[in-house]
Amino acid sequence: MTRFPIDEFKALQTPFYFYDLNLLDQTLNEIKRTARDTRYKVHYAIKANANPGILRRIQAAGLGVDCVSGGEIMAAVEAGFKPEQIVFAGVGKSDREIELALEKCIGCFNVESEPELHVINEIAKTMDKKANIAIRVNPNIDAHTHEYITTGLAENKFGINLEQLNEIINLVNSLDNVKLEGLHFHIGSQITETEPFVMLCQTINKLQDEYEALGIRFSTINVGGGLGIDYATPDKHPIPDFESYFKTFRNHLRLREDQQLHFELGRSVVAQCGSLITKVLYVKEGITKRFAIVDAGMTDLIRPALYNAHHKIENISNPNGEMHHYDVVGPICESSDCFGKEELLPSISRGDLLALRSAGAYGEIMASQYNCRTLPHSVFSEK
Repeated sequence: MTRFPIDEFKALQTPFYFYDLNLLDQTLNEIKRTARDTRYKVHYAIKANANPGILRRIQAAGLGVDCVSGGEIMAAVEAGFKPEQIVFAGVGKSDREIELALEKCIGCFNVESEPELHVINEIAKTMDKKANIAIRVNPNIDAHTHEYITTGLAENKFGINLEQLNEIINLVNSLDNVKLEGLHFHIGSQITETEPFVMLCQTINKLQDEYEALGIRFSTINVGGGLGIDYATPDKHPIPDFESYFKTFRNHLRLREDQQLHFELGRSVVAQCGSLITKVLYVKEGITKRFAIVDAGMTDLIRPALYNAHHKIENISNPNGEMHHYDVVGPICESSDCFGKEELLPSISRGDLLALRSAGAYGEIMASQYNCRTLPHSVFSEK
C-alpha cells in the first residue's frame, strides 16, 4: 500500500509524479520469483516510463529492455542496460535508428514488415554487421481491450499476417546480413483475462509444429507483454498476479528445451508505484455539478482524455471528510481535460492535494507542453 508523506508534499510545487520505490522493488522481486524458469527472459517495455531513476532500478534488478525508438535505446544504454539485453520493436524504424541499434550491437530487432527487413539487411551490409531479427507475427487474436491498445488483429498496423509468414521466413533465409532468431508476438495492452494469452499459446504451438516439420527451428519465442493492472482498487492489488500470468505460458506453451521465452512487460511493472499529485485551485459550484479544478491537466496525464481511462482519485489532504460528488477537471482549454465525473470524494477545499493513482505507466512519459505548460517533475520515496 502506497503511503503519501503529505507534510513533505505541502512544500513541493505541484503537479508532480510521486514514485514509491519500495513498491517497485517488491514488484520486480515478484517478477523474478514467479518467472523463475531460466529460459524466461523478461524485458521491461521502456515506453511505459523512461524516468532515469526508474530505469536504473529496473536495470539493477536484472531485467532486459524493450525499445521502440532510437531515443529509448539511448535511454536504456545510459541507464546501464547491456546492448545484448535490448530488443528493438516498432513499425517505423528510421535508417538512423537502425544504424544506432547496429552501432550499439543490440540483441535483436523485432521486424514488422518486408520493406523493413530489406532496409535492415542493406544497412547492416554497409556497416559490415549481421543483425539478429525476430519476425513480429500478427496472430489475429482479440485481446478484449481498448481499440487504441489492441495490436494483434488483422486490421492493425503491427506485424506480419500469418498468411505472409512463409514468404517472409524464406526471404530472411535468403539474405546475408540478417539472422533469424525467432518469432515475436504482442496482442495488446491492459489484458485482464487469461483467454487471449491461452489463444496466443495455441497459435504459437501450431506454428512451431508446422515449421519444425519443415526443418525450421526458432531460438527464441517472444510473447510481448500486455498484462493489465487493477486501476479501480490499486491498494487491494498493488502487485499484478504474475504467478498466474507466467503459469499460463508454463501450462499452455510447448516451449522447447533449447528455446528462450521472452516477455515485454511495461504497465504491470511500473503503473502501481506511481501517482500524479495535484493541488486543488478552485471548487466551483455549478447548477447541477460541483467542480474540483486542479493544477494538473491532460498535459500531465493524458490517459483519461485519450483512452477514456479512469484513475482512482484520492483526497490525501482530507481523507476522512464528508463525502460529496465532484467533477475533477484540469486547467487545459479542452473539454476532454477531465480526470473523473461524479467522483465521490471526501470534502474538497482550495489547496487540498489529490492523488491520481496507478499513474506510473503512460503518465510522465506521455506528458506534453501543450498550452506552454511546464512538464511535471518527479519525487521518489523508499519509505
